[in-house]
Amino acid sequence: MRKLALFLIVPFLILMAACSSDAGTEKKSKEASEKETTVEEKEAVEQEEEEPEFENVYPLTGEPTDEEVDHRAISVMVNNHTRARPQSGLSEADVVYEVLAEGQITRFLALFHSQIPDTIGPVRSARPYYFELAAGYDAVYVYHGASAAINNKVQSSGIDFVNGAKYDNNGWLFMRSNERKAPHNSYFLSDGLDRVLEQKGYDTDMTIEALPFDEESSGEGQAVNDVKITYSERPQETVTYTVNSENGTFLRSSDGRPSNDSNNGERLEPENVFIVETNHKIIDNVGRRDVDLTSGGTGYLLQNGKMQEVEWQSENGRILPYKDGEPLAFTPGQTWVNVIPANATVEAN
Repeated sequence: MRKLALFLIVPFLILMAACSSDAGTEKKSKEASEKETTVEEKEAVEQEEEEPEFENVYPLTGEPTDEEVDHRAISVMVNNHTRARPQSGLSEADVVYEVLAEGQITRFLALFHSQIPDTIGPVRSARPYYFELAAGYDAVYVYHGASAAINNKVQSSGIDFVNGAKYDNNGWLFMRSNERKAPHNSYFLSDGLDRVLEQKGYDTDMTIEALPFDEESSGEGQAVNDVKITYSERPQETVTYTVNSENGTFLRSSDGRPSNDSNNGERLEPENVFIVETNHKIIDNVGRRDVDLTSGGTGYLLQNGKMQEVEWQSENGRILPYKDGEPLAFTPGQTWVNVIPANATVEAN
């Protein structure tokens, strides 16, 4: 009987030792799992701390903000004559359209919403295709002077507008700079914006439809160092975008000289450049044009240091990029849209 008892005790002890070993292993495994979970949770918390959440997104830049975004956008006709450079306020625009005005001289329509600088200009006269672009954003159209026929077109278009000729150098909405000669010296003063909108009975609050943005937009296409647009054979009529290798943005130059903002000295450096080819038609002996902004056509989209050939389409007055019939997104940030005629050249290096 003692042998039997001994035989029974030995297996029992072995079983207990095995159970103890399994329990220890299970305990260590559980502790390791808990430790791993704790590390993951800690990393998640740190990531949340590094990536703060924002209440809103600016509709014309795609950039997050805690500021209110339901205010009105304004669009300003900005002079691009050589005597008007460097201009004021362009570095803070959300979107800038560059289109030929007359001859081979381009002019800008600069849209401001996320930032509205104190001084913008020099401001120049109106053209129909510019206020067509402004209408696509329900933006207040700011210009300085125009022919009677063009003024009538602005008024009959239904767009909210401010004509600087009626406020010329009044000190609170427009001022003339003594550093330049007319017509290259009229500047819009944004501190007077609310006052003039109230006087004219225009809405100050507005929900703006957002442009398509994607932070993950890779910028497909060919890597480039610079892209040069030539509006004419004369060397001074060129625009060049040089890639900033550090961040893939595009440093702008006009006629071979860096484009800077007179307000702050900053180089103009958009995240997106959209070059669109359209039909241009001369309509008078001064060289004024009719520009087709609706039919669509060939385009080039520059993002993240790359350039790809795309198409453009007009949607509710906005020129947007497409590829193989599918819409493309912009990279969050500033966008420049260069509208060029068929005889202009685009060279990429």
